[in-house]
Amino acid sequence: MTSPTAVDPTPGARNPSPSEHTAPRPRRRPAPRRTWRQALRRDWQLYSLVVLPLLFLLVFRYLPMIGNAIAFRRFEPGGSMLGERWVGLRYVRMFLTDPTFWQVFTNTMWLGALTLVFCFPVPIVLALLLNEVRTRALKRFVQSVSYLPHFLSIVIVAGVTMQMLATDGPVNHALKAFGQAPVRFLQEPDWFRAVYVGSEIWQTAGWGTILYLAALTTIDEDLYEAARIDGAGRWKQIWHVALPGIRPTMITLLILNIGTFMAVGFEKVLLLYNPLTYPTADVISTYLYRTGVESNSFSYAAAIGLFEAVIGLVLIFSANQLSRRTVGTSLW
Repeated sequence: MTSPTAVDPTPGARNPSPSEHTAPRPRRRPAPRRTWRQALRRDWQLYSLVVLPLLFLLVFRYLPMIGNAIAFRRFEPGGSMLGERWVGLRYVRMFLTDPTFWQVFTNTMWLGALTLVFCFPVPIVLALLLNEVRTRALKRFVQSVSYLPHFLSIVIVAGVTMQMLATDGPVNHALKAFGQAPVRFLQEPDWFRAVYVGSEIWQTAGWGTILYLAALTTIDEDLYEAARIDGAGRWKQIWHVALPGIRPTMITLLILNIGTFMAVGFEKVLLLYNPLTYPTADVISTYLYRTGVESNSFSYAAAIGLFEAVIGLVLIFSANQLSRRTVGTSLW
């Protein structure tokens, strides 16, 4: 006994044959990929815009790397640009056994760590606070005042800092008004780190705020509305909506800051420090300046600079890998 076959109720319709079920669909041909010559010929105007920046990087960033060869060769002023003879790791062993180097290395680590801990969160907090300001005039005024120090020369910033903290400056006058003795901020080694970090916060906080305010504008307003419907107040909205929204920007800037951890600002330290504050103020960059330029020990200074660059490279790669594994955001 055979089972009845299904009949298509649609008039004029026919049941597809098994071969029609299994027939493969024709594949679309992939679009031919353009070669780099075709792309260059088509968009040469756009590519021409990057010629000057690439030349700048080549001349001022990559070609000077050839000079690292003198870290392993004996260099004498007036001689060969790449040194007179090969000395191997002689200069590396010299700075590794130099107590002065380890003192400036410790100072660099301290200043780098304090700058990262105090200067990195301030723009985030300032951006979140400004994002909550509803008075447009007040918001613009605070933004303008906080951005201004970034556009000032480091010489001006250092000069203002020294005038404010001088023995007869406004800060000490205020201390005298409260019955306190004047403090020698610029001559006491224990005060140098606080002075440097404070001036760095004043100079960089406003500029960093711009980046975070731009990131905050990309957050969908529906997320804030949903949080309000769920009963979240302003603090919870900041914690659960605003901070996750700017997290990629935070991670990117954190990785970049860690990469420059060892490169503590040379110009500002050079302008603010003096022989009295060397025990806490002398960093690798200023030590290199005195050793290489003033003492003409270029090979020794090149070896220390190469060591500093290697540490910075290791730090930025480590921070990038840690960020990728923990929060899923990285530079590359």
